[in-house]
Amino acid sequence: MIYETRVYRCLPGRLPALLKRFETITLKLWDKHGIKQAGFFTTLVGESNQDLTYLLAWESLAEREKKWTAFTTDPEWISARAKSEEDGQIVLTIENQLLVPTAFSSVK
Repeated sequence: MIYETRVYRCLPGRLPALLKRFETITLKLWDKHGIKQAGFFTTLVGESNQDLTYLLAWESLAEREKKWTAFTTDPEWISARAKSEEDGQIVLTIENQLLVPTAFSSVK
């Protein structure tokens, strides 16, 4: 397995809009495209309480490329994302890493 960690830093006060977008739009489209999430987290203690961190689970880089491209180019996503940002930009920056478990990891 390959795990992708993504950290979305929101503009001040916009985290609730991002959480709503994931809960009402994004997760349904991920289901449509076969994208598997492995967890979502907000920051309790850390640099910013305006962050959303989540993990995705992939079988391979090829699977990620195929499914992520299908999702990001889906007209339904493009339209829904634009509509969710009618009140202004939500995300300031996105950081992501692709991770592989070590031999001794409890997650494989």
